[in-house]
Amino acid sequence: MNCNNVWAPELHLIDGKWFIYYAADDGQNENHRMWALESEGSNPRGKYRCRGQLDTGGWAIDGTLMTLDDGRRYLIWSGWHGRRNGQQNLYVAAMKDPVTVAVARVLLASPDQAWERIAMPICEGPQVLKRNGDIFVVYSASASWTPDYCLGLLHNKTKDMLNPAAWSKHGPVFKKTDQVWGVGHCSFVKSLCQNEDWIIYHSKSSRNPGWEDRDVHAKPFTWDSDGFPDFGAPLPRSRLLLAPKLATPHSAEEVAA
Repeated sequence: MNCNNVWAPELHLIDGKWFIYYAADDGQNENHRMWALESEGSNPRGKYRCRGQLDTGGWAIDGTLMTLDDGRRYLIWSGWHGRRNGQQNLYVAAMKDPVTVAVARVLLASPDQAWERIAMPICEGPQVLKRNGDIFVVYSASASWTPDYCLGLLHNKTKDMLNPAAWSKHGPVFKKTDQVWGVGHCSFVKSLCQNEDWIIYHSKSSRNPGWEDRDVHAKPFTWDSDGFPDFGAPLPRSRLLLAPKLATPHSAEEVAA
């Protein structure tokens, strides 16, 4: 049931154990579901055991885990409304534990904007950003095989994760340029010095539809005066980047070095 079409794995550290969340099927796309692996120890490169399929109420891909400061956990993923392809929505559900969905899914967002509906109405690839009490879900929109694949953003200040009305939609917040196309399915990391925020994403090397020409890119991003992430524009492929800072210096000698 989970040995084909393994997509979008994510690695999460939860209470000393590593969990890998991924989408997979039995060879038929309509059977795509979310699955979880749990490490047998604290080593992320050690052995894992399959904890089974997550109850998403139907077709599901691109699952990610959101953990609040009070310990509450939620699964966010992209799914179909019914059993047929044609539109992908974002759904959210509370988690009882890292591998058990506690309640039925709630519709978080549907592709109701023009920039989310190019070639196919799609919201997928959700990723969580948290800063100063604000919670953001950055997601990919429109068809991933087109140069118009882009990023949208959902914002919540209420901590009411299961109330669709508590989320506001913004976008596109990251989109193609004359030199870079099909930017999407992002993730976020901090530099080792913890002072720089970076976005990791893929883009296409041509305007032709398809997935074979995608590769991975990275760039630093900032925050605007309203507390929202400012991703700017994707950088040209020829642009050289300074490496992320490794650590914050603690002395004049380290600064000089």
